[in-house]
Amino acid sequence: MGVMEKIKEIEAEMARTQKNKATNYHLGTLKAKLARLRNELFVEQSGGGGGGGGEGFDVARNGDARVALIGFPSVGKSTLLSRLTSTQSEAAAYEFTTLTCIPGVLNYKGSKIQVLDLPGIIEGAAHGAGRGKEVIAVARSADAILIVLDAGKEGLNRHREILEQELETVGIRLNQRPPDVTVSKRKSGGGVRFASTVPQTLLGPEPEKLVTQILREYKITTADVLAREEITVDQLVDVVVGNREYKPCLYLYNKIDTITIEEVDQLARQPHSIVGSVNKRWNIGDPMEDDLLKAKLWEYLGLTRVYTKRKGSPPDLEEPVILSEIRKGTSVKSLCSNISTQMLRDLNYALVWGTSAKHSPQRCGLNHKLDDEDVVQIVTKTIKQQQLDKNYTSLAQQYQDKHSKKRLEAKKQKQKKLRG
Repeated sequence: MGVMEKIKEIEAEMARTQKNKATNYHLGTLKAKLARLRNELFVEQSGGGGGGGGEGFDVARNGDARVALIGFPSVGKSTLLSRLTSTQSEAAAYEFTTLTCIPGVLNYKGSKIQVLDLPGIIEGAAHGAGRGKEVIAVARSADAILIVLDAGKEGLNRHREILEQELETVGIRLNQRPPDVTVSKRKSGGGVRFASTVPQTLLGPEPEKLVTQILREYKITTADVLAREEITVDQLVDVVVGNREYKPCLYLYNKIDTITIEEVDQLARQPHSIVGSVNKRWNIGDPMEDDLLKAKLWEYLGLTRVYTKRKGSPPDLEEPVILSEIRKGTSVKSLCSNISTQMLRDLNYALVWGTSAKHSPQRCGLNHKLDDEDVVQIVTKTIKQQQLDKNYTSLAQQYQDKHSKKRLEAKKQKQKKLRG
């Protein structure tokens, strides 16, 4: 029996099993088996990795953040890319106009956000239907996902639910955070030991028995499991598998000019959703205009502008440093590493003006979290402070070697000119 047949068999058994306390253990075991088989199928189809880019899908990662446009064919993704960026993506009235990944750059609040227009996906994309495998592989590399839906078709076709299911199947969790669960494997015996700081009502009357069975499905027989929050079977499986991607996701209901105001109101009340029309420019303006969609993308990407200043000089308000909560964080340490690794090494303290400071300026350390439009002055260590560092001798030697190499290169160039 193939993997797909096993998956269908387990899904059928889960569908006909009544959900109650008595069947909780059995259903939990089936969910663990189903997740393992789906993971095996995805690895098998992607050639042993997490899914290759494929021809036309290998796009270099640029900018301060990356957003992937996902949706069914002919929902307006290509027109949206052209509206958000200066890139022209082919748009037409027929389906599957876009066949490869087309990148564009959205300039907003001093940041550069890479927007990827992907081919429309169909039901079964998680198993490779309609180049869905390549599309989903690109989605895994994005910082956030913008799902574009046709407001006129959503009521009958349940496109939002189908897309969520496709992404869920390949381990992409939308608008969720990783569960606070630790699984530590042990070399010695003792079986699986489960501990929790809160009651686990979602794991049934015998949580430890269920956790042990789930870990056995993944050939883990000796481990310590600690849960610091109430979790479900699916969340525990996600932690054990370990290859899940947690992405912020914004849903855009496009073409609201084709439906009634009551339907628009209903769609606008959906969680993580906004409504608009690319053609009518409702909530979606030109590349240099501020609008609701750009503001929401900025919020979901967790971007922060930080202005730097030198001692005795005004802050540089023209070119902010863009920090990302998703990538490196928004602390003083992230700011230093974003500018220079040497600055991070030589940092003494930072002076911060802005809403994150209790008083202006506030003297802060590496772990201080910065807010949008904060002004930061980096104060480096003095020579005496650097000399107290245990690595000072090796750093000084590296600097001397680098300086000597430059002088030697300059001398060779000078001799070459004199001879020539």
